[in-house]
Amino acid sequence: MKIIKNAVAGTLESSDALVTVEPNTEGAGIEFDLDSVVINQFGNSIRSTVMNTLERLDVRDVKISVVDKGALDCTLKARVEGALFRGADQNENLPWGGAIR
Repeated sequence: MKIIKNAVAGTLESSDALVTVEPNTEGAGIEFDLDSVVINQFGNSIRSTVMNTLERLDVRDVKISVVDKGALDCTLKARVEGALFRGADQNENLPWGGAIR
């Protein structure tokens, strides 16, 4: 998946996450920034969830920022997927409902 524009998904409400994506120079890879209220306890898990989601969707060049307010893993995945599909300008035939592996 190629990210072609800046996009955002989520909120700064408690138990949610705000995910921002923007295109990165081709071949530059993934630039990841995390700000979390639970970074000491769950920072590694949050990073793993984000990176696994990027890998699953075959995203290679992206700048991604996550501001986490204690989101559950399923919420984090949904926010990352939502931001990525918006950033790829894919708004039809979205594979929701368990189709994304």
